[in-house]
Amino acid sequence: MHMSCAKPILLVEDDPVDALAILRTLEDPNASDTVVHAAFAEEALTYLRSPTRGRPTLILLDLQMPGTNGLAFLRSIKGDPCLSDIPIVALTNSRDTRDISRSFDLGAAGYMVKANDYTGLAETIKTIQDYWSLNRLPASLAR
Repeated sequence: MHMSCAKPILLVEDDPVDALAILRTLEDPNASDTVVHAAFAEEALTYLRSPTRGRPTLILLDLQMPGTNGLAFLRSIKGDPCLSDIPIVALTNSRDTRDISRSFDLGAAGYMVKANDYTGLAETIKTIQDYWSLNRLPASLAR
């Protein structure tokens, strides 16, 4: 059971295979974070703008999604004064330097290319998780 003060990690990923692999890696029974999955950017925006939902400590964002793509989602979040301080890491298949540049220009805190196999993807997720857990504010200072 997670503590009520735990802040979720929001995964925005439309590919069900990738989502399942990422969720399996993130849902460590010893971790204090919960993980919320949104299959599309529109679903993630609804979650983020709901006053009854927990504010995520981190957003993992796929860039290549149908409907509102990841770059448009990133632009929307970073343009919203109530949400702009949430760190967003692009977690995508794109190695295109234009996507990388645009992501950082729009305010992404990081950019990771998904590995093509489960072990590599799990290592990438653990790296992200370790980095962000080490760089989080203590609960007494977090809002």
